[in-house]
Amino acid sequence: MKKEKLWTHTFVINMMLNLIIYLVFYIPTIAIGSHVMKEYHASAALAGILTGIFILGGFFARLWAGNNIAKFGAKKMLYLGIIIYLIFGIAYYFVPNIESLLLLRFLDGLGFGIAGTASGTLAAASVPATRRGEGIGYYALSVTMSSAIGPFVSMSLYGAYGFTILLHLSNILLVVALIGIFFVKNPQIQLPVSTEKKKFAWSNYFEKSAISISIVGLLVGVAYSSILAFMDVYSSSINLAVAGSFFFLVYAVSVLVSRPVTGRVFDIKGDNYVMYPTYVFFAIGLYLIGFAHSSIVLLIAAIFIGLGYGSFAPFAQVIAIRSADGHRLGVATSTFYGFLDIGVGVGPFIMGMLAPSLGYRDVFYVSAALALVIGVIYYFVHGKNVALTKTN
Repeated sequence: MKKEKLWTHTFVINMMLNLIIYLVFYIPTIAIGSHVMKEYHASAALAGILTGIFILGGFFARLWAGNNIAKFGAKKMLYLGIIIYLIFGIAYYFVPNIESLLLLRFLDGLGFGIAGTASGTLAAASVPATRRGEGIGYYALSVTMSSAIGPFVSMSLYGAYGFTILLHLSNILLVVALIGIFFVKNPQIQLPVSTEKKKFAWSNYFEKSAISISIVGLLVGVAYSSILAFMDVYSSSINLAVAGSFFFLVYAVSVLVSRPVTGRVFDIKGDNYVMYPTYVFFAIGLYLIGFAHSSIVLLIAAIFIGLGYGSFAPFAQVIAIRSADGHRLGVATSTFYGFLDIGVGVGPFIMGMLAPSLGYRDVFYVSAALALVIGVIYYFVHGKNVALTKTN
């Protein structure tokens, strides 16, 4: 049987748009903590809040976007999200104080959340159902690449030229994204609109069938946040700063190499053949980070993190949207990524409270244990109901 086409015009452009959406998240965010501590004499805790409040804005925006994307369409929602993203990106030039910056970070997160939900929904709608695991897996590489490129670019440019150059670059990328949306043309993927009369209900904002895997995603985000929050300072404290700077690059390569295989396995063998190993690999990677006394161990840990966390999100998204009706595709997407974002957003606060008493190494050990616990939770909420055979 001939395979249905995956690499369509819209699919490829949408991947590039999503790469930009996440690059514009990483580029200023990685450096904003150092920037506010230097320019505004902010505390480390307040610097962390600047990341979390952006994610919070994105969460609320995802809920709204998921509920309305069938009404407006993914392309129009992409335009709206990128325009909001750009407007508040330009507003960074005029921030007078730390209080204004906190508000701006929340508002900027709205654009990120709307654009990210629109792009994710467009990806889910534009791949053939028979190749959905493979297609979403490839699409998610745009997030993986941004997580490697963004921090590297941010740290390199900020160290050499300061924070303003990061704003210039981010806003230029958003202008490019606006132009790119014009070329998204795929009239056959219109999402059906529900004819039911709308009134307030939690079900308008959360897809019930996606809640279980989304809660798992929230916990995975908390575990992963230990890496985002402490990799830089931790690798420096154990004299492995150079290896630490290459960590996300090795992570990205690990995902790139494994994704063609994991995507095919997911579609052919089923959920559990991919999902159970992700929790084990994730736990091994986190443990090795805490155990690391040499560069090679830290970089091997990055490989396992790529196989674990790097494989979780795209395939968990497929699980989240699988049982949703056509007009609920956006709601299911926003439910999953909203929960995942909240985990990544609140995780630094949780891990930050543990770090002073436990130390960085033990924080990673705790995260490794959490990854294994998450695997058990996955079994009870989803895995035990899935036969280890091909999903239809």
